[in-house]
Amino acid sequence: MMNSFTKIYIYKVCLLLLVVVVAGCGSQKTLRGVFKKETPYERYASSLKDANLHQTALGQEWLSAGNRALQDSITITLPFKETGYFAADKPRALGYRLEAQRGERIVVDLELRSQETTAVFMDLFEATTNKADAPKHVATADTTSVQLVYEVNDDRPHILRLQPELLRSAQYTVTVQVKPTMAFPVPGKSSRNISSIWGDPRDAGARRHEGVDIFAPRGTPVIASVDGTVTRIGTSPRGGNVVWLSDTKRRQNLYYAHLDKQLVAPGQRVSVGDTLGLVGNTGNAKTTAPHLHFGIYRAGMGATNPYPYLHQPTQAPPAVAVDGAKIGNWVRVAARQANIRLQPSAKTGVFGSLPQHTPLQVTGATGNWYRVQLPNGAEGYISATLVETITRPVRQKTVALAAEVLDAAHPAAPVKDSLAAGSKIAVLGLYKNFELVQLPAGDIGWLHEPVN
Repeated sequence: MMNSFTKIYIYKVCLLLLVVVVAGCGSQKTLRGVFKKETPYERYASSLKDANLHQTALGQEWLSAGNRALQDSITITLPFKETGYFAADKPRALGYRLEAQRGERIVVDLELRSQETTAVFMDLFEATTNKADAPKHVATADTTSVQLVYEVNDDRPHILRLQPELLRSAQYTVTVQVKPTMAFPVPGKSSRNISSIWGDPRDAGARRHEGVDIFAPRGTPVIASVDGTVTRIGTSPRGGNVVWLSDTKRRQNLYYAHLDKQLVAPGQRVSVGDTLGLVGNTGNAKTTAPHLHFGIYRAGMGATNPYPYLHQPTQAPPAVAVDGAKIGNWVRVAARQANIRLQPSAKTGVFGSLPQHTPLQVTGATGNWYRVQLPNGAEGYISATLVETITRPVRQKTVALAAEVLDAAHPAAPVKDSLAAGSKIAVLGLYKNFELVQLPAGDIGWLHEPVN
């Protein structure tokens, strides 16, 4: 039977063949590249197909992993930080689903630790309302980059996919955060100084507040939140002294109202941080404390919520506070019953409940939670307090009849080794009618116990 050293050797040989074959496909990709701009991920997938590697078990598994990551992505709450491991012998892709609002900037940072140079494909997608439709690709990072930055254009969930190239192992740490896309319009203040928010009722409910109010002492400078051009200044009964600033990059206009004074002229080019005017309470704000009304109006779409454009989260990504040595290894449920969560939080939905001794493979860690893969291939999160290592067997067992040890907890899984009648083995975990066992030589596999 094939031992782990033989398996790794074969993978290395396959890698060399892969590099040679893919490198020879450049001429086949030339015309396709002229007519279609491909992402690094798509170019790599095309190389596999050009070399007919997509028809191999390894190639199919890699392509399937990328598709699964988009369909079965795990929901996360930002800021988020996770450390995990990509194994060379098991093609794998990570899918993270996150809520995003127009005006936010999603920032993804990736750290890799590997003995070999490893390319990891980072792609961001807009999730579709119909799950049957493919997500819309919106951003990518070059494989030499360790950061992906994207300004959100629409209020909808997004999916981040990370996938390494074939036959590469690496430890990864991914950090996902949101940041504002604009400078805060009142220096020294922050979103904590916003008292009246988007959508608040006005005029006894006859209309809604189309902006945010930032309170500050009279005469406090009001600055340009973007580079742009002052399109007009003026005075109106509602806004008092106002300044309109064109944000041509995003095809929208910024509206500054209730100013005590305007300090710019129409047509004037300004840069981020330039003073436009001073905080006041002119217009219909004369009975309130001095403040800036700040609004954003998108071309052809009207007012939009400025808060995500300005909000700077103060919460730092949670540090990984669990035993990192368990990442990439087996653990088992220590409690009598344990919940697998959809997110790394006890407040989130339960994916499933597992009995004691269920084996789980740790694929990552975030905060006080492990990201684990169940024996059936599904992934979720479990509290670190609910698992234990498998160093100590659940029980010892003598095999009554000759049996086959499988590579996975499935009757049709490849045979990993054979056991003669009377063989003594250690049972490390239990899953349905399968046992995770350790062979006398130290290898781990699955023993199928058919139900009578």
